[in-house]
Amino acid sequence: QVELVESGGGSVEAGGSLRLSCVASRSIYCMGWFRQDAGKGREGIATITVKGSTTYAESVKGRFTISKDNAKNTLYLQMNSLKPEDTAMYYCAAVDAISCTATRNFDYWGQGTQVTVSS
Repeated sequence: QVELVESGGGSVEAGGSLRLSCVASRSIYCMGWFRQDAGKGREGIATITVKGSTTYAESVKGRFTISKDNAKNTLYLQMNSLKPEDTAMYYCAAVDAISCTATRNFDYWGQGTQVTVSS
């Protein structure tokens, strides 16, 4: 079992930045960030393995950066140039699997942290 606790959400104006954090209760191979806005499906944003291999959704490439501090079992999402359409609940997820993409099933999920971007 893995517990995930996100933090760092908030409200920001368009063009601003936020950094999300997610602390895991133990080391786990694959972690990712997802988001979901009311009335919309869940979107996988980025994933990262314990070795540092990353994937990104086209919608956030060049603006968001996923990173991980393996010593602290902490996942980060640096979000720059935020847009109103980035408004959503952001979730951290994890799975012990070599295949680490946003389309796979993740076993463990955090409670989410809200990000609101105003125009």
